Amino acid sequence: MNKSLHQLFIAVLTLFAVLAASTTYIMTVRANSLNQDTRNTRALYHEYAVPRGAILAADGTVMAQSTASKDAFEYQRTYSAGSIYAPVTGYFSITNRADRGIEASQNSLLNGENDSLWLEKIKAVFKGEDNKGATIETSIDTKLQKLAYKELGSKVGAVVAIEPSTGRILAMASTPSYDPNALATHDTKSAAATFTKLVGENPSPLLNNATSQLYPPGSTFKIAVAAAALESGKYTTSTQVSSPNSYTLPGTKTQLVNSANHGWNASTKISLSDAFAYSSNTAFAQLGLKVGADKISDITNKLGFGTSITVDGSDTTGRPMKAVASKFPTGQTDDKLALASIGQGDTVETPLQNAMIAAAVANGGKLMRPTLVDRVRSSDLSVISQTSPSQYSQPFSSDTAKSLTSMMESVITKEYPGLQISSSVKVAAKTGTAQTGTNSTQDGWITGFAPASNPKIAVAVVVHNATTYGGNTAGPIMKAIMEEYLNETH
Repeated sequence: MNKSLHQLFIAVLTLFAVLAASTTYIMTVRANSLNQDTRNTRALYHEYAVPRGAILAADGTVMAQSTASKDAFEYQRTYSAGSIYAPVTGYFSITNRADRGIEASQNSLLNGENDSLWLEKIKAVFKGEDNKGATIETSIDTKLQKLAYKELGSKVGAVVAIEPSTGRILAMASTPSYDPNALATHDTKSAAATFTKLVGENPSPLLNNATSQLYPPGSTFKIAVAAAALESGKYTTSTQVSSPNSYTLPGTKTQLVNSANHGWNASTKISLSDAFAYSSNTAFAQLGLKVGADKISDITNKLGFGTSITVDGSDTTGRPMKAVASKFPTGQTDDKLALASIGQGDTVETPLQNAMIAAAVANGGKLMRPTLVDRVRSSDLSVISQTSPSQYSQPFSSDTAKSLTSMMESVITKEYPGLQISSSVKVAAKTGTAQTGTNSTQDGWITGFAPASNPKIAVAVVVHNATTYGGNTAGPIMKAIMEEYLNETH
């Protein structure tokens, strides 16, 4: 072979190698990103040519489904009671594809492309049928979800209800909300305009306040501080603690006061249980300093603080639904630690996190991992996967949980008897009212569980920019949710 032919041969081989490498790279490494690129119209039409799987509530109610359409896109995504279920479902749109909620976290199963559906793909090819997406069955209780949304009404806030023994999320409502149907329209301009409008609103309806918004928890955080004190072995519910009407924060001239005077004075002490029931800020600010940031951090970390908690999905099924990390500050001066110990300062939580705290107390100190999907079924209704309850952590002992339960019951009996469900069904809860530092606004909280003696449901409620105490603004919402669920299950 002469020199010219040899060089040509090498050049051709090199070009083939480059072509093979680039093709392999595009088909493997960049395949997912190219398919998800909204500019890729071929991938877009491919996705809309497949009947996307349904998203169901626990009782079989269809929250989202795909129906045949008569336009270039063969299937239309529709959402029943869209605004109510939006924090759970998210939406599937021409302009944004699978975005938020289960639409994103279970995307590859819903669109039928997940590897676990290989057998269904083969069957579809042989039958000459469309490859169908899987059905996602959630743990959402439709009555609770609708009630939570109704009770929040025009308020800005969130409700999370959890089954303490399993971690199953029974309700997850957020307001303001949005209608996913307006984003699922096949009218590209309309969908884009709706998205732009929603993004521009403040507060944003697209934000799931239950998992993606951090709020100062106020006095509900005293559950964690009380747990740390009890776990230290130096305190019991009857231990006497200092609870003056006013307390000067260490190293400052700032006076911390209690929200109400219940008859004690600076020279007297009250039990830890009463300090908790009457929500004494001065008692818990001092208690936080005595227990120390390390012990409180140990409890909060076990409860989930400092970690982005996965609620649903994985990298193999889509974009996981995660709650932003709640935070308890460390390495702070004593004055800031005192404020952090009463749920103010730099302490912030998601409503999901606060519901998890109540659930841990309700479940004897065992915190179960929160889940939103019960099972996934293929198009032939066979079960592809089923969620089993799993323990997230053991933040405190069963003895501590019993003491906390007793203290949380006293909040209701001594301060908010109107939140009691009945003489036979006791409620355990902790209220909170957190100053947000802007225009004298506050966040009203409550978190608790019922029945106190045999917990079936744990609930956390936050109302942003509340006009009164958390027990008054968030408390009735919690009670309504609990009553509804207990009526359903008994």
